[in-house]
Amino acid sequence: MKPPPLAEDIEAAHARIAPHIHRTPLLTSRSLDHATGASLHFKCENFQKTGSFKVRGATNAVLSLPQDAAAVATHSSGNHAAALAFAARMRRLAAYLVMPETVSMAKKAAVEAYGGMIISCAPTLAAREEAAARVVGETGATLIPPFDDPRVIAGQGTAAVELIADAPAPLDILLVPVGGGGLLAGTLLAASAHAPRAAVIGVEPEAADDAARGFRTRTLQPQVLPVATIADGVTTAMSPMTFEIMCWLAQDIVTVSEAAIAAAMRQIWERLKIIVEPSSALPLAAILEGKVQVEGRRVGLILTAGNVDLERLPWSC
Repeated sequence: MKPPPLAEDIEAAHARIAPHIHRTPLLTSRSLDHATGASLHFKCENFQKTGSFKVRGATNAVLSLPQDAAAVATHSSGNHAAALAFAARMRRLAAYLVMPETVSMAKKAAVEAYGGMIISCAPTLAAREEAAARVVGETGATLIPPFDDPRVIAGQGTAAVELIADAPAPLDILLVPVGGGGLLAGTLLAASAHAPRAAVIGVEPEAADDAARGFRTRTLQPQVLPVATIADGVTTAMSPMTFEIMCWLAQDIVTVSEAAIAAAMRQIWERLKIIVEPSSALPLAAILEGKVQVEGRRVGLILTAGNVDLERLPWSC
């Protein structure tokens, strides 16, 4: 296993990628503050280039490659694939993206729009990794994993750096969705340097609870298949690197129901007037379902992405 990134790696990543990404805004809602008794600050990575925070890690990794690099490859449920295709296009590199056959048409279309070449596979981590390894062997591309890479984790941590810096007062709690753990790991490292008193809490669906099980047992857990959650962006199990950082620095990992995810997603659409995908709603779902006590606290919530399939909204099914 490669060594995890350090806080200074996140600072270097921020300087490296800043000219190529958006510094996304923080939004607030008086009605949500009133309903929760807290001061909520939403970091809107749904406004990010490619519609997701994933462009941060992908761009940092691609810009860190040697000058003679010719191609990159990865496996992804959608957002990392689009981010890597986008970043590869900046350097005029070929991008080979292994994606599960169950991924939404919206995410496939985004990858193709950025010039990525899609290779479909079964919707399991083993199938994704096997297909990606085969592509790397056949093309000579450099593998850029979606989360198990110090360059990717450092890039993802830059979202938390901005959230902490742009909040009008010190934050007490940071709530972060958890899938493979790249964003959580980066947030934990960033917070340890910039907001050491803030509690960082990961949130995942009850139907995809490997991080919560691992946090309790201190043993890396597999994802239980099949995964049946509307939050399709967080269905991947954690890696040894992201798991180690989680166990070292996280305050807690909580899980939320499918009903809470859908309700939180709808509230964000209605109250903030913005489009987010179900995975983005996990932090607010944890608050609305009472899994995290926030009354009287200043809370930062990372809205991870907005690449939603408008034909498959959870409240219209």
